[in-house]
Amino acid sequence: MAMLKKVFVDCERMKYPHTGLYYFCLHLGQALLKQVEANKEDIMFYLPKTEEEAFGKEANYMLQHFMHKHLFPKISKGAIWHCTFQGSNYIPSNKKVRIILTVHDLNFLYDHKHDEKSRKRLVNRLKHKIDRADHVVAISDFVLNDLKSNLLLENKPSCVIYNGCNIDDRFPVQQPENIPAKPFLFTIGGIGEKKNFHVLPSLLQHNNLYLIIAGRVESEEYLQLIKNEARKYGAADRLIFTGAISENDKTWFLENCHAFVFPSLAEGFGLPVIEAMYFGKPVILSSCTSLPEIGGDCAYYFENFEPESMQNVFRTSMEHYEKTKPFLKIRERALSFSWQKAAEQYWQLYRNLLSANSGK
Repeated sequence: MAMLKKVFVDCERMKYPHTGLYYFCLHLGQALLKQVEANKEDIMFYLPKTEEEAFGKEANYMLQHFMHKHLFPKISKGAIWHCTFQGSNYIPSNKKVRIILTVHDLNFLYDHKHDEKSRKRLVNRLKHKIDRADHVVAISDFVLNDLKSNLLLENKPSCVIYNGCNIDDRFPVQQPENIPAKPFLFTIGGIGEKKNFHVLPSLLQHNNLYLIIAGRVESEEYLQLIKNEARKYGAADRLIFTGAISENDKTWFLENCHAFVFPSLAEGFGLPVIEAMYFGKPVILSSCTSLPEIGGDCAYYFENFEPESMQNVFRTSMEHYEKTKPFLKIRERALSFSWQKAAEQYWQLYRNLLSANSGK
């Protein structure tokens, strides 16, 4: 009997629940399992012990151990190792294992907290992984162009595979506790400078809207800046921080918000954007990095972050949305990003590399 062709998928980052990388691994992994060709292919998930059986009892697992940074388990030659995050510390040393590397962003290049020496070190670390990879996948054209413009790819085979939409509406959604009685704006993400959330309280002036910001606090100093801005606009009592939230709560907030606002300065893709669009909601975004690529002509964009300009964009966007009612167009845009499509494209890469191996 012919040996099964093996694919290993690095889901080590699932040790951080309620994060974009957690759900990237979860939804991609679920979709990949549906594409396995029985009796010919075998897929194994590399997971932290806390997430064992995340893909069901029938799936195959290799459990992550901190010692693997120094002594990696033996992987059979000719296998595929899919490194799903460019910052992973877990890549097989065996040169006969073929590597696919997914790059989500190069945000460190634009983070002022990194000095030139630190950025150079991070660039060199990523370059080393790219050199080791057989194929590099970027999650948007923006990220791929960023890699090219920073001379990280050279002649390395590469492509773009978009993320899918995470919303699963097969299950009933329960209303979270302590929701505002009046309409609210919603946004989600780690509460740190790159998300640019401090510009949002200006949208609460001259109305009775609330602003709900969901996400883990990455900087107490930045959290205080957002609160100070809310006080400046007389909206301190209409600003709600939820902390990290469950998929249930996120889905409820997306489905029931007045609008989704996302002024982020650094996004490789922006999953919350298509999640909001899934419900036909008006999404008002920054025009930075990958967001115009993802939102397309189904989103509205802040021209800059001056309070008066943002208020004008918000007002005219909502007027246009109410007048044209483009719910179906917005939802169709969201549905064009699917994990099934992503899984099919990844499997095509896996099979191409596996076929190249068997041909040697």
